[in-house]
Amino acid sequence: MSTETASSGGSGTTPGLNWARNLRYSARTLHRPTSLDELRRVVTTARHVRALGTRHCFNDVADSPGDLVTLEGLPTEVDVDSAAGTARVSGATSYGVLAQELHAHGAALATMASLPHISVAGAVATATHGSGDRARNLAAVVRAVELVGADGELRRVERGEEDFAGSVVALGALGVVTHVELDVLPTYDVRQDVYSGLSFDALVENLDAVTSAAHSVSVFTDWTGPDTSQVWLKTRLADSADAPAELFGARPCTEPLNPVPEADVRNATQQLGMPGPWHERLPHFRFSFTPSKGEELQAEYLLPREHALEAIGALRELGPRIAPLLHVSEIRTVAADELWLSGSCGRDTVAVHFTFAQRQPEVLALLADVEAALDGLDARPHWGKLFTTPAQRLEALYPRFADFRALVARHDPGRRFANAFTDRVGVTG
Repeated sequence: MSTETASSGGSGTTPGLNWARNLRYSARTLHRPTSLDELRRVVTTARHVRALGTRHCFNDVADSPGDLVTLEGLPTEVDVDSAAGTARVSGATSYGVLAQELHAHGAALATMASLPHISVAGAVATATHGSGDRARNLAAVVRAVELVGADGELRRVERGEEDFAGSVVALGALGVVTHVELDVLPTYDVRQDVYSGLSFDALVENLDAVTSAAHSVSVFTDWTGPDTSQVWLKTRLADSADAPAELFGARPCTEPLNPVPEADVRNATQQLGMPGPWHERLPHFRFSFTPSKGEELQAEYLLPREHALEAIGALRELGPRIAPLLHVSEIRTVAADELWLSGSCGRDTVAVHFTFAQRQPEVLALLADVEAALDGLDARPHWGKLFTTPAQRLEALYPRFADFRALVARHDPGRRFANAFTDRVGVTG
């Protein structure tokens, strides 16, 4: 059973469960430091320690065989330098808070994840993303990382340095990230329009045209029947003030929808073409909405763009087996980056996301079959979601995987930040 340690004045809860309630953290102690010096003491005195974010991972990537530490007790910092096009952000800050602060300073991010409640450090560490043919994931806009390493020292790694590309999407294996510096843009407005009636035949025949129809495009489906269920277009007003009258046979919806069919539509971001700030349109869900306790499980696979049609065909064949466990599935695109463990490293990507019912044994069995169906298509699983891909296969999917493992061994020879997950995927152990 986990116990609480308040360190010197911090307070909090025991590690307990993750957001989805499919994982109970095995760590013995949860620390809540209220200063950087206190955090450094926690790191150097714990035999094993990992940073715990907003608990939105669906596997044990953030767990620890020893102690956990949350940075929620440290000050929230968002320092915007509009002239330089940067923002320095404390790692525990949520994207919802960050976005509001950026917008207040006339700044913006190029993309957002579906849910703005996740923390910056956690999303960066696992290469979480939004969508868009020209939009890279949330980690790709990181300009610098500041972290407390295994020796307790604060280290800053900047873009252009030798190990930078291996130090951003790092799965928590290099230390506890305290701050990141991000590239930011001038603020912009977005309109969101939802379409229904796009057939799979039309999607397959016009995939490039569909995914390039707006700044961010998401296609939702249950993988059964001839049609997809919804297509969400998020259009920058600077690119176009109008939405298409039809999208290869799909028509604009006249009432707002939630991408999850049974979920409350009030939780979804504003639709029907009403313009609004980027941070209130790019996510699928409102920041003012508090997520449920997570009656769901998630998986996601990122494939090279050239394999998208084969992947769609393979998943449609599995559709009758997928649908009984599924809430909704989403197809979206992500632009290439150069970060060693990013799902989009070195290649433009099509991502296929699954939101499943909370039936984990059945979901894991299905995922093994999904991965078999995608075999040969170089599908990289999202690091923070459920998957069964073995370490040997993961190493083959990332050209710089061995370099990352060597980087971890060099900075954490005593395995202070190692855990069962990093051992299982082959990063440590």
